[in-house]
Amino acid sequence: MLASAKWKTVSWRSGTKGRLTARFAAVRVRTADGPPQRIWDKGQQHLPGDEAWLIGEQRASGEKKYYLANLPAATDLRALAATIKARWICEQAHQPLKEELGLDHFEGRSWQGLHRHALMTMIAYAFLQHRRLAYAGQKKSNGPSPQPTMPAVRHAIADLILRPPPQRCPHCRKQILEKQWRKHFLPK
Repeated sequence: MLASAKWKTVSWRSGTKGRLTARFAAVRVRTADGPPQRIWDKGQQHLPGDEAWLIGEQRASGEKKYYLANLPAATDLRALAATIKARWICEQAHQPLKEELGLDHFEGRSWQGLHRHALMTMIAYAFLQHRRLAYAGQKKSNGPSPQPTMPAVRHAIADLILRPPPQRCPHCRKQILEKQWRKHFLPK
């Protein structure tokens, strides 16, 4: 369907090596995901569904990719390309959620449980990202400051939590017994 379409070189953003560009073409199509209809002896056939964009990408390496998007019909080619390429950022954020924070370790059976598990991993990710950026902001030097990785921040927080209890309260300076500390501050 894109063979007769007009291919244009589009730049969607600046990367570390300069402007990111590729050749794109897009046409409006109707997907075959409408309601099923029995047609003669062919069984169930899907009728045409809603209109969508069929987008083709030709990279400089010669690789070709194709996408289907449900963006409005008035969307221009540059906005289509930028929307498609924004997916990479989501995938980059999803990777540490699975690798470092256990998003892929859910073994429950309910939709509500999955949502709670996903929410908790996203809250942990936001907290760790906040701590990572705060740590990177503290390091002032002439060059770009080195940013700690998610595992480094996670280990630093675990070390802080597992540190032995203080001997005295930091506020009132009263003696704290380890038994009292465990009762009030450690999870049961």
